[in-house]
Amino acid sequence: MEELLNKISDCVEFGKINKAAPYPPNMKGQDGADELTVQALEQGISAKDVLSNGLIIGMEKVGVKFRENKVFVPQVLMSAKAMNTAMEHLKPLFAEGNTDKKGVFIIGTVAGDLHDIGKNLVSMIVEGNGYEVIDLGTDVPAKKFIDTINEFPDAIIGLSSLLTTTMESMANIVKEIKTVYPNQKVTIGGAPITQDFCEKIGADNFSADPQGVVEFMNKLKISA
Repeated sequence: MEELLNKISDCVEFGKINKAAPYPPNMKGQDGADELTVQALEQGISAKDVLSNGLIIGMEKVGVKFRENKVFVPQVLMSAKAMNTAMEHLKPLFAEGNTDKKGVFIIGTVAGDLHDIGKNLVSMIVEGNGYEVIDLGTDVPAKKFIDTINEFPDAIIGLSSLLTTTMESMANIVKEIKTVYPNQKVTIGGAPITQDFCEKIGADNFSADPQGVVEFMNKLKISA
């Protein structure tokens, strides 16, 4: 069992989607995340184990490598595709209630900002680490975040901004969320964002990379 889960983890880490995929070259012709996940389920390995001890471990490694500039956006995209291919086999089992998600993450780029690459990377790596992600898109006003929190009161909120001109928008959204939900946890990030700015506007966490968001969320889950 452990060997098969390790292979699944490797497929996610290196972006091996399925047997037909030519990437990565050193794994050409080998079973990918697609086939190995089917094999694991057929052998009686639970969906929870495939997710927690295979797929998530692979995505954690990708997240750390991305932080350390050892891999770049194309590799993250390939890893996410391998992860999502495997997840297609697990989703029916989640729907049956056999496997629980670790929590809910609501993310959006703040009002006035249309950039989404950073947000999408965070979404992929957070989802790959076992959380349900609700992506509100770009140019998201405070009201949309608050309305979504109404539906998912235990969610952690992620705000993204790439422009210095939308930092004030981010500050206002944090203020409005905290006014309605003082205990709601909000993590922020983006090119112009700093820890000092995070503290100034009353957000709970600043992460310079997607893996930092995952680590923040995991700590909250442990302390809950």
